[in-house]
Amino acid sequence: MSTTYTLDTATSRATPTPVPLKRLTVPAILRRKGGEPLVMLTAYTARTAQLLDPHCDMLLVGDSLGQVIYGLPSTVPVTLEMMAAHGAAVVRGSYHALVVIDMPFGSYEASPAHAFDSAARLMKETGAAAVKLEGGEAMAPTVRFLTERGIPVCGHVGLTPQAVNALGGYGARGRSAAEAAKIVADGKSIADAGAFALVIEGVMEPIAIALTQAVACPTIGIGASAHCDGQVLVAEDMLGMFERTAKFVKRYDDIAGRISAAAEAYAGEVRARTFPGAEQVYVPKE
Repeated sequence: MSTTYTLDTATSRATPTPVPLKRLTVPAILRRKGGEPLVMLTAYTARTAQLLDPHCDMLLVGDSLGQVIYGLPSTVPVTLEMMAAHGAAVVRGSYHALVVIDMPFGSYEASPAHAFDSAARLMKETGAAAVKLEGGEAMAPTVRFLTERGIPVCGHVGLTPQAVNALGGYGARGRSAAEAAKIVADGKSIADAGAFALVIEGVMEPIAIALTQAVACPTIGIGASAHCDGQVLVAEDMLGMFERTAKFVKRYDDIAGRISAAAEAYAGEVRARTFPGAEQVYVPKE
């Protein structure tokens, strides 16, 4: 199903006026396996979505918003309500990319039926085309349950942030032969269960290469390998919004520095009473 959206720019800060495009679909993403690499970035707001959408095949409304937007220590406290609100904003702000929304911790693990209720709510309230969930072989029955009922699922194996308490931190996974074999088996199980894409995060590169070759769906790497079928990063990380980032992040800009410099300039003009100037104030007409 393809959907087009148009923002009412009379009541929106969206400029220039956006041009509706045909959205990419799940089958279109599947057909990219082994072809042109898929581009994916996170987005949490309508304006960010507008800026990223022309350049991305997929936008991920990640539960990383817990840390990026809300300053939480991990993704674990993120709620369905948070995901629904931000997911709807991203869908409103995009026209081309397929929007995938994370299912937060506690919203899908109890049972496939519980996962369906959560996923259906997210898709109804946001308009997103797919959901993403973390986990390996244990989650395969849930992935199958959802996909058989019309909910496209993106899997996520390797370093799974929602399991940070069990993993003991955010270190790269698959350093031992046993763990490497488990990650490959996890990814194959999720793909075989019907996932249309598979995020592989924070693993030794040979694992990502082996998984990409072993599954029929596209793999999306983050701290994995350039040999994956696509890549994803947290947009704020690659834009330089944070001082501390993972090894696998490449900074493409220093937005934090730009914001700080702009705020410093503004503060100086306010204190010097040079802002507002003649161009920014209203005067009576003669």
